[in-house]
Amino acid sequence: MEYTYEQAMAQVPSGARKVISFFDGMSGFTGKAASWLCLPMIAFLICEVFLRYGFNSPTVWANDLTVLCYGIMYMLASPYCLRDGGHVRTDFFYHNWSVRAKAISDLAHYILFFYPAHMIFLYVGWDYFVSSVSKLESSPESSWGMWIWPAKGAIVIYIILTMTQGFSEMLKCWYRFTTKVDLWHDDIEAEGQDASAGKPEA
Repeated sequence: MEYTYEQAMAQVPSGARKVISFFDGMSGFTGKAASWLCLPMIAFLICEVFLRYGFNSPTVWANDLTVLCYGIMYMLASPYCLRDGGHVRTDFFYHNWSVRAKAISDLAHYILFFYPAHMIFLYVGWDYFVSSVSKLESSPESSWGMWIWPAKGAIVIYIILTMTQGFSEMLKCWYRFTTKVDLWHDDIEAEGQDASAGKPEA
């Protein structure tokens, strides 16, 4: 039996839809909030250029803070990127597969590779973060002793958010597999618009 988009979405239990909506929303909020770090990054760079070339007085802190902001922004935006399918994918074959084949392939990769790897990352990352905070670790490459424990904290947050987003993606894969419809794909492309408008039929 073939479903339209609306019919297929109706086959998804309301509880699953709420979980997916919550985790997707959390990733979107965090990613968009992290994007505001672009502003201090730009400000630090402008300040450095202005002082260096205008007054021949380069700073020792602007470059360090720029790198710190960029690293935190990059990590916190990663779950948002996962949600929207923005990560690089080598899809010579995948692109031409059916919705069900893509779903089962993605689901298998989440189970076999994604979660085992991220569990290891979380274990190691948490130890790094706790150790860094306990001694208020500073960067050995910074001439003014910039703290780097915030960046290591962002690593832990990134891993947790990526794992929760991964769970959302697994649920999506399962219901794409059972309905044969590419559920949530158009919702992401039309975020902020009516999710029921212009849905293609399966």
